[in-house]
Parts: sequence; C-alpha cells; structure tokens
Amino acid sequence: MEKKAQRAIAQNRKAFHDYFIIEKYEAGIALFGTEVKSLRLGQVNLKDSYCRVYNGELYAMGIHISPYEKGNTFNRDALRERKLLMHKKEIMKLNGSVMRDGYSLIPLSLYFSGSKVKVELGLCKGKKLYDKRESDAKRSAERTIERVTKGSGGEY
Repeated sequence: MEKKAQRAIAQNRKAFHDYFIIEKYEAGIALFGTEVKSLRLGQVNLKDSYCRVYNGELYAMGIHISPYEKGNTFNRDALRERKLLMHKKEIMKLNGSVMRDGYSLIPLSLYFSGSKVKVELGLCKGKKLYDKRESDAKRSAERTIERVTKGSGGEY
C-alpha cells in the first residue's frame, strides 16, 4: 500500500500547552466543498475546539473554518459541529475513556492526506497550573542551552 503525502493545514498549539497527550488517533472529517476550499487557503482555527460523542457518533465542536469568500450562498456556519469519521469500536473505546477516566478528546491538527482532510485527535489529560509552569521552565532552559551552544560554535 502506497503512503500518501501529508500536508499540514493547522495545529492546535494551545492543546500541547494545556494538556498531557496520552494517545493520538486519526479520523476523517465530513466537510462541504466551500469548507475544503477555505482549508486549502489555511483559514482555520483549532484553538478552543473539542470532541463529543452523541448517539454513538463523534463530533468536533469549535473548529472555526472561515467562510470561503467566493462561496456566497453555499457557505456554512463557521463554528458548526462537524462529524468525525472513525470505526464504531474506536469511538466506543474513546467514549469510555472520556466518561470513566476524565480524559478529553481534543483535535491536535488538521492535514491533507492525499485529497482527503484528516484530523489528528488526542486523548488528553488536563494540566494543572504548576505542570504548565514546569513545562514552560523546561522549554526556556532548553532554548537557553541551545542558544549558548550555537553562539559558541559548539565548543566551551
């Protein structure tokens, strides 16, 4: 089976700051034509998005896809709920984790896989304030170390 090229559309950087990502999943997303055209232009925001299970089906809420400017009457609501396409067993497994263990389902990124739009979902656990501070301090220290080693040419 041939591996299709993946082209990133958008990433939810805030999710990596606010949550510990436990597992990642891939899902398809049901979109209309003008929404896909907007995605090709990169007019999407995943910042406050999340996923819910209704009647055994998975939906993404809060994904803001800006209306396509040439779409006129065919444009849909920018914040409408969008159906995610996964196998029923996977959806039930995720729903069980969310209900029982207190995890959240968060869209981490949108990308094109061939001509299809895919969503990378994360099964996430929320970070406390001290966890966020700790990860910020670690990231800052890594940047400082990298800057020092780059400036000295790698020699001390």
